[in-house]
Amino acid sequence: AVVLAAGAGSRLAPLSERQPKALCPVGNRPLIDLALQRLAGVTDAVAVNLHHGAAEIRTHLEASGTLGRAVHVSHEESEALGTAGALGALRGWLDGRDVLVVNADTWAPGSLAGILLGWDRERPRVLVHGADDFGPSAAIAGCVLPWAEVARLAPVPSGLYEVVWGRRAEEGRLEVLRHDGPFVDCGTPADYLAANRAAASLAGGQIIDASAVLEGPVIGACVVGAGARVAGRIEDSVVWPGVHLPPGRDLHSEVAASPDLIVGPLPPSVWG
Repeated sequence: AVVLAAGAGSRLAPLSERQPKALCPVGNRPLIDLALQRLAGVTDAVAVNLHHGAAEIRTHLEASGTLGRAVHVSHEESEALGTAGALGALRGWLDGRDVLVVNADTWAPGSLAGILLGWDRERPRVLVHGADDFGPSAAIAGCVLPWAEVARLAPVPSGLYEVVWGRRAEEGRLEVLRHDGPFVDCGTPADYLAANRAAASLAGGQIIDASAVLEGPVIGACVVGAGARVAGRIEDSVVWPGVHLPPGRDLHSEVAASPDLIVGPLPPSVWG
């Protein structure tokens, strides 16, 4: 399996300027950890591609133990290679094997083992959220590619839609599975907030780290990280670990990444 984590996260700015997109927490866990967790029970052979924020992500993977598995790192040093080019750069590591691909910035909790059931290992298969068909705007929760497709990919900037999915769809050789589970593409701050609110709702309404100190009311679907301290009111908001907010600073539909970086109020996300 390959977790794609090399993107700049430009649309997620300014949050992605404070921390690499793949390390932004949803439900108090970095997105990349959640992506790796989705692969549990599917394969222990996992690679992660890196470019933007490579040093920080690599340090995190080494420090966290990557959920008990050894992760191969593909560092795209000179330029980001895109979703297809990343696999081209990993052809030597894949070495004839089919591959399951997920995006690190996609929040879609649950195992991906079902994507392999009944697969013929000849046609690419995509997991599309909320739809039975595929198109340019399809929300992809994961995909599997046979080695024959990967073997054709070059380590140059390119995307899977352009060089694999779109072409095979035109030929009638792209298999589509519908995904109706939780799903948010954390592309923008509003989407990122929606993912956290959805994670909190799944956890019973709120996710508050035991070490957080909250002096005011906490209302709605909120996520508060370890060591955070908030004196004011929090409603439908996210507070990153270690953030201390002074009295009088309430939060409503906002993301507090630090005392000097609070994003919002954010509109409802299209994924919310």
